[in-house]
Amino acid sequence: MTWRAAALLAAGAVTLPLWPAPFAGVALMTVAVLGLTALDWALAAPLAAISAARDGDRRVRLGGTATVTLRLANASARTLRAQVHDDWVPSAGARPDLPPGRLVRVEPGDTVALPTRLTPLRRGDRPAAALTVRSYGPLGLAFRQRAGRPGTPPWTLRVLPRFDSRRHLPEKLSRLRVLAGTQVARGRGEGTEFDALREYVAGDDVRSIDWRASARRADVLVRTWRPERDRRLVCVLDTGRTSAARIGDEPRLDTYLDAALLLTALAARAGDRVDLIAADTVLRAAVTGAGRPALLARLVDAVAPLQPALVETDFGLIAGEVLRRERQRGLVVIFTALEAGALGEGLLPVLPRLAARHRVVVAAAHDPVLAALTRDPPTRPADAYAAAAAFRALAERDRVRAALARHGVTVVDAPAAHLAPAVADTYLRLKALGRL
Repeated sequence: MTWRAAALLAAGAVTLPLWPAPFAGVALMTVAVLGLTALDWALAAPLAAISAARDGDRRVRLGGTATVTLRLANASARTLRAQVHDDWVPSAGARPDLPPGRLVRVEPGDTVALPTRLTPLRRGDRPAAALTVRSYGPLGLAFRQRAGRPGTPPWTLRVLPRFDSRRHLPEKLSRLRVLAGTQVARGRGEGTEFDALREYVAGDDVRSIDWRASARRADVLVRTWRPERDRRLVCVLDTGRTSAARIGDEPRLDTYLDAALLLTALAARAGDRVDLIAADTVLRAAVTGAGRPALLARLVDAVAPLQPALVETDFGLIAGEVLRRERQRGLVVIFTALEAGALGEGLLPVLPRLAARHRVVVAAAHDPVLAALTRDPPTRPADAYAAAAAFRALAERDRVRAALARHGVTVVDAPAAHLAPAVADTYLRLKALGRL
C-alpha cells in the first residue's frame, strides 16, 4: 500500500460524525479502501513480464565519466507505471538522469531507456549492485515490487588508471629519437650498434670520425650509432603492504602504475619487449610483450583491478618468476618501497641471483612529508617526536639504498609526483650507454 491509501482512509474518517453508527462506518470505509487497493494492485503491470538489460561503456579512465543505459521492456498487456532505483557501489559515482521518485511510464510492448552517468572515485572494477522496480496501479494505491540482485542485469565498469604521466611522453620520445640518431643534435647517445655515416657537424665527438671513409670522400664523416632494439624489459609491481601506504590522496601502488605505464609506452616505441609482473605472496597479474601494438592497452586493462594486499611481499616468488620467464639478459625494474624490513628480509637475499642474470633497477616513491618534517624546526613535543621518526626513516632508506648499490642495483628514489619521469630518464640513460 502507498500513502494514497492512508490519505483516502483519513479523508473518509472526516465524515464519521455524519454516520449514525461510527464503528460501522469505520469498518465500511476500511473494506472499501482495501477493496480499491486490491483492485489497484491487480491492475498494476506484473513484474514477471518486465525485463531489464544494459548497454553502454565498459571502461573509463579514473576521473572520466561513463554512461550506462538501463532498458526496461514491458511485455505485459498493461501500462507500466514504475519507480526505478538502479543502485551501484558507492565508489562508482552513479548519477541517474531520472530524478529520484519520478514515475516511469512504459506502454505495453514498449521499451524505455534510463541512462546513468558514472564518475568513479577509485580505480578497479565497479559493478552494478541492485535494481529495484516498483510497479504502481493506475490509482496509485498499491504497488508490486521486485528488488535485489536476482533481477539485476549484470554490468561491470572497469576504471582504468589515470595515467597522468602521459604528458611527459612527447618529451621522452623526442629524447629517444635523438638517441636513436633520427635527429641531428648535440648530445646524441653513443649506442652500441653502427647505424650510418654522415657529414661532421660542429659539436660532434671527434672520436666518432671515420678517417678511412673521410679520406675516400675528401670530407669529414662521422659514424652514427643507434641503441639496441628488441631488448627485454620487465616491470615488477610490488602489491604487498608497502604499496598500500597513501602518498597524498592515492596509494603508493597507483604511483607505481603510473610510472610503469610511462615506461612501457616509451620502451614499446623504442622497439623493446616489455613484460609486467604484479605479485605479493601470489602472482596477481602477468602481461607479456607479445602483440606489441596493443601492449599498452592490454597492460592498462590488466593492472586496472589491482589492489594492495596487507601481506609481506614474497620477493623469492618474484625472482623465480622473472628468472623463469626471462632467459635472456634484460632490464628488471622493481617498483617497491625502500623499507629496511621489507627489502632486508625479502629482496636482498635473492638479489645476487637476480642481478647475476639481469640489470636491476629499484624504483621507489617517497613521501615529501618526511623531508618537510626534517626541515622545519619542531615547536611542540609532538613535533619533535615526529621529526625524530622522520630522521630515522630517512636514515633507514639511505642504508637500504647503499645496500642495493653494493649489489650493482640502480636506485631511483623520487617523490611520487616525479617518479614516472625519473624512471623513464633512467631507462633512456641506460639505453644510451648500451647497458640494457
